[in-house]
Amino acid sequence: MHHLPYQPPPQQEITPVFLDEYLLVVDKPAGLLAVPGRGADKQDSLSSRLQAAYPDALIVHRLDMATSGLMLFARGVAMQDKLSHLFREREVYKRYEARVAGRLEQDAGEVDLPLGRDWPNRPKQRVDMLEGKHTLTRYRLLDCDVASDSCRVTLEPVTGRTHQLRVHLAALGHPILGDALYGDEDRAPRLLLHASELRFIHPVTGERVECVSHAAF
Repeated sequence: MHHLPYQPPPQQEITPVFLDEYLLVVDKPAGLLAVPGRGADKQDSLSSRLQAAYPDALIVHRLDMATSGLMLFARGVAMQDKLSHLFREREVYKRYEARVAGRLEQDAGEVDLPLGRDWPNRPKQRVDMLEGKHTLTRYRLLDCDVASDSCRVTLEPVTGRTHQLRVHLAALGHPILGDALYGDEDRAPRLLLHASELRFIHPVTGERVECVSHAAF
């Protein structure tokens, strides 16, 4: 695994996928931290870029730096509490798209393997049958490409553990292409994982919010 310096994608105007006075949903580019990291060289992030345009935008959940796609932000502390509650109660539906190595044996299924921290190899996580937390992922096959020996899948994380989708797919024997931590990073120019759908009931208006973003791979 190569430890390259942080090279965030160029600054661009952020166009919200959804925006009102209470919350906003935006599309995070791959390679950009969700929140600032440790060190002066890791201060550029989606949340800091967003706060330049929307000073009241507050983080509610995160995506890995290498993952692209939809992220939900609260506008103000009161809404941050409400949206965080929705995530805790698993009332936010999340769907991802990924391209994985090889061909899955089943067209659809579940991965129910407990995960814990891989302390000697931080920041990695690992399957831990003794002390790991319950972790559940549902998957469905979309299509396969014989030439590249890979398949495109949709993924639904029922739980929300760190690196959940990446570890579960690797445990199946079908790591996500471009995964520097759990797979073969040389099979793609980036991690081919994209947060493609968010659905939830708006905590204030009661309307059903549905946001969709199509993967570029």
